[in-house]
Amino acid sequence: MSTHDDHRASTGPVTAPVTVPLTARGSEPGERAPEGGGPPLRSKVTAALAVLACAACCALPVLIGVGLLTGAGAALAEQTLLAVAGLLIAAAAGMWWLHRRRASRTAVGADSCGCGARGCGC
Repeated sequence: MSTHDDHRASTGPVTAPVTVPLTARGSEPGERAPEGGGPPLRSKVTAALAVLACAACCALPVLIGVGLLTGAGAALAEQTLLAVAGLLIAAAAGMWWLHRRRASRTAVGADSCGCGARGCGC
């Protein structure tokens, strides 16, 4: 009876996996991420606005307690803020996806390595 380790030893040398950083950070705050290094600045800003909308939605009970909003106004504001936050998150994800798609197309066109219409390879 063979084990998984026996099979691995008989198939040949095992190479170490290649590690590639998923994100590259700039040296200064607000600096744009390099091509393919992370989410673009516009999707980061959009996601931050979505978080701000969620925080405002969570602050509604405090605003009701202070007397700045009525129950009906808070209900309308809650539905609006939830819809805005959802749309902003979807927009941020879409911008990041589009950025990665464009970056991968640019990388494929720059050299012969990568995946294209003729398949993958270098």
